[in-house]
Amino acid sequence: MASLTQRSSGLVQRRTEASRNAAADKERGIGEDDESRREEEEEDDNGDSKETRLTLMEEVLLLGLKDREGYTSFWNDCISSGLRGCMLIELALRGRLHLEPCGIRRKSLLARKVIFKSDAPTGDMLLDEALKHIKETQPPETVQSWIELLSGETWNPLKLHFQLRNVRERLAKNLVEKGVLTTEKQNFLLFDMTTHPLTNSTIKQRLVRKVQESVLDRWVNEPQRMDRRMLALIFLAHSSDVLENAFAPLLDEQYDLAMKRVRLLLDLDPEVEAAKSGANELLWAVVAAFTK
Repeated sequence: MASLTQRSSGLVQRRTEASRNAAADKERGIGEDDESRREEEEEDDNGDSKETRLTLMEEVLLLGLKDREGYTSFWNDCISSGLRGCMLIELALRGRLHLEPCGIRRKSLLARKVIFKSDAPTGDMLLDEALKHIKETQPPETVQSWIELLSGETWNPLKLHFQLRNVRERLAKNLVEKGVLTTEKQNFLLFDMTTHPLTNSTIKQRLVRKVQESVLDRWVNEPQRMDRRMLALIFLAHSSDVLENAFAPLLDEQYDLAMKRVRLLLDLDPEVEAAKSGANELLWAVVAAFTK
């Protein structure tokens, strides 16, 4: 998977119902990870409706979309695999997937297989589609293999059916349904293209502010103490070549500090971090796939 390793050579340069719902989720077998994630989202959203809560894939896409034009940069060839990495982490954080045990021989993160844990519906068609592929695949595949397979980057014709198609368009439609984007047609001389300009700037501004604050005002200097979703978002936004968009509005001093702290995260050893108490091993395996 040379394309993944090439993408990570460096940073992009500058350019109450809650208790009832928790009890119901327990009955559906979702698990503790999903409950903690929901509680964190409720705190972050400050009372916003569930429709405005975004998945990791939607957040990465939203960071990459041009507000007025409604499409990602034509030169961005990283976001496709980045979005697949987001799916694996999202499923892990929701308690649907985990890594196989490292065993006596202490297998590396990239050598360990992704193991299906629960097929409880996620409420997201893309996540459910990816989960179905992983559940039905025997023997299991590694994180790196799944990123390639879900992206369609495989030379094996027997595995082309694993590819998730039209991911960006489907994610954009999700964001249209959530009132974040709208749909338009734009003419590019030789062809017409469906675009999705930003219609709710408040949600994107809040997302950008959360990313900025995570490496500025709320910086904790210990990855294991960071919110796991935000940690994953920083890594995957960088791997998708869209993290720069969140930092571009900052003043020079803030920008330099933010980039310095992001570099500290990128220099971490995923193997070491995954071995720490409370770490999500699959999250760090995805990070390893993009940084090794």
